[in-house]
Amino acid sequence: AALQTAPPTVPNVLISFPAPHVLLVTLNRPKQLNAIPSTQHAALASLWDWYDAEPHLRAAVLTGSGRAFCAGADLREWDRVNSSSSSPSSGDTTAAAEKIAMPPAGFGGMSNRPGRKPIIAAVNGLCYGGGFEIIVNCDIILAGKDAKFGLPEVTIGVVALAGALPRLAGIVGRQRASEMVLLGRTGYSAETMREWGVVNFVVGEGEGEVVSEAVKVAREMAERCSPDAVIVSREGLRLGGEGLSPERAVEVLAQGWYGRIDKGENMREGVRSFVERRAPVWVDSKL
Repeated sequence: AALQTAPPTVPNVLISFPAPHVLLVTLNRPKQLNAIPSTQHAALASLWDWYDAEPHLRAAVLTGSGRAFCAGADLREWDRVNSSSSSPSSGDTTAAAEKIAMPPAGFGGMSNRPGRKPIIAAVNGLCYGGGFEIIVNCDIILAGKDAKFGLPEVTIGVVALAGALPRLAGIVGRQRASEMVLLGRTGYSAETMREWGVVNFVVGEGEGEVVSEAVKVAREMAERCSPDAVIVSREGLRLGGEGLSPERAVEVLAQGWYGRIDKGENMREGVRSFVERRAPVWVDSKL
């Protein structure tokens, strides 16, 4: 099956399809360490919305070109906005609004995205500030051996407002989150992030290797796993992270989703293929 619609164009972003049912999104401002300007957040949010709505796609990989995954916001742009706005004491909120011109889905259209389908981060290099806020909300994270992580916002007088603060403590624990956020250190290694539970897999040396490994993970998900079951299982994980009790989260999942998946072709195919001892042949999700 082919794509139903063409992907939206996003400035400074490369879009490709490296495997069946897999989308690869590459941030492509290598000279700026893939810093994301304010105008790009909404465009990226539109791209992720398109991915969620495109039945043929089942898994996505996000990475960066050059030596950075994403160094965060475009601080030169911030500085220009600061310089052109009135004095801080004037109470002018226009400049602040322009700097934080993010869609509800957050930084890169990703850091606050609820979404329907999984996004796998392939962290190829520097991952700071907003870039780190993006990966905290990704589903699976692979990192190159030399990748570096951090939330340096407090050291430049700003706050990580794109979604990482309420999520990070749940992943690494309050004290480690406080260390990262309140000291603003950079240079946390991929191995440290794996030990702390942020990163799933650390990939060895070789440029592009982390991306090819991430595509393999995405392909495994797309081929082995029912796209319906992935969407609904992911929603169950998300509901648990939103502060619902386990009992309430299961209730919401069962009432809202399970009837639809139970009537679908993929559940019947999965059970039948198991009984017949063969690989399942999934159809694109209609959820």
